[in-house]
Amino acid sequence: MLPFSTLLSIDKNSKTPVYIQIANGMADIIRQGIISSGLKLPGTRIMAEQLGLHRKTVVAAYEELIAQGWIETRNSSGTFVSTKLPEISPVSFQKQKLKAKGDEPGFPFQQNPALSLSLYKGSNGLSFNDGFPDVRIAPWEALSRAYRTCLRKGFKKNLLFYGETTGEPSMRSALTEYLRESRGLPIGEDQVMITRGTMMAIHLAANCILKPGDVVVVGKLSYNSCNLILKQAGAQLETVPVDEFGIDTDAVEQLCKKLPVRMMYVTPHHQYPTTVVMPADRRLHLLNLAKEYGFCIIEDDYDYDFHYNSNPILPLAAADDHNNVVYVGSLSKVFSPALRIGYVVAPSAVIKAMASFRRIIDRQGDNLLEAAIALLLREGDMQRHLKKAQKVYHARRDLFCDLLESELDSIISFEKPSGGLAVWTTFDERIPVHKLAAKCQKLGLEISDGSHFQPHANANRLGFGSTNETEILQGMEILKKSIKTFINH
Repeated sequence: MLPFSTLLSIDKNSKTPVYIQIANGMADIIRQGIISSGLKLPGTRIMAEQLGLHRKTVVAAYEELIAQGWIETRNSSGTFVSTKLPEISPVSFQKQKLKAKGDEPGFPFQQNPALSLSLYKGSNGLSFNDGFPDVRIAPWEALSRAYRTCLRKGFKKNLLFYGETTGEPSMRSALTEYLRESRGLPIGEDQVMITRGTMMAIHLAANCILKPGDVVVVGKLSYNSCNLILKQAGAQLETVPVDEFGIDTDAVEQLCKKLPVRMMYVTPHHQYPTTVVMPADRRLHLLNLAKEYGFCIIEDDYDYDFHYNSNPILPLAAADDHNNVVYVGSLSKVFSPALRIGYVVAPSAVIKAMASFRRIIDRQGDNLLEAAIALLLREGDMQRHLKKAQKVYHARRDLFCDLLESELDSIISFEKPSGGLAVWTTFDERIPVHKLAAKCQKLGLEISDGSHFQPHANANRLGFGSTNETEILQGMEILKKSIKTFINH
């Protein structure tokens, strides 16, 4: 008789019931081939004596194993390992105890090395990040009240069931009105879709508009995460120069004369990562090129709501008379990156296609959260917060740039941004950005290592939005101290 008292490990202090432990243990040793198909098992009384347990516990374990199909009973014959199991090669019990299970997959799969780009992550510590908002000043109380209201009315409004693939209806309605008023977009609700952030919006658009091999134009300095989405969709990326006025549209025109351009990705309001604003003449030129050559413009307006020097320039989409622009944005900069609320504005036929594609990867967003955000838009809480945040970030930008100029003017170069939450900073060649980031981290300051922008520049984005005045002063001291270690050498 097999030594089941040795084969089965039972922990009477475990939260897992003992009969389940027995059943799981028996299933394991059958699976490993230690006991074979058709083998007769000890009766419940004998097994209970071996294990030092009450017979009822063993009876319950056997019943569980029978229900799962591991063992079977035969009239007047006893209990046996099921003969319907596939043939399993015996495994040495001693060897199995000593060798841990490996983690290599038993099947082929695809891994795209290009998608291994490092991720920006939030930090509770001191950070001059990529341009994140200060989550501490967001209207959390107002959102909490709105969320509770929606939760109480959830059943009446079908917020707790499957909903629209295009987004919760009240959110689409409120956002449509908001975009019409704040950005001058002449749109209806059927041209708006709610997504889980800008990246999803671009992913959906790329997969519905592009075919493998299609030419997509991006800036030589551009948003790498978006580039990855476009490449994953099979696009052939072509780059054009970026200067102090954003993407060079003359270079775009020359490219259009040579290649069948299908799409272009731009951030005209604040060019990513350099933060410069595309002037009116280039905007009109780009729209005319899209009309003439029939390509789609993905306009990523990632921080339209924060502009300090004057009224913000309206998006390309507001002046698009020929439906060539797909406009994407997010509320992540308003509240928090953790709240995944983005949107896309496009012709209704494109929205319908994107909704169909979204259905097979995400089905829908968070109905309750979207309905709560809609309440904040309807009741003006969002607009009041933006007005307050605008003043806060404006003051932080001024302090941050004043310190960069007074403390580091001789070893860095930058232009004071007219909007957004970060400063594009180019460093003296004696200061490798990746090494500077490591030095700052040791002293308690997180900054980008610049890898997202290489090999184009020894530069990175220094965010000021998520740090208050005291933290800006502290972080600047660390940055200055870290830089001096390179200069002194």
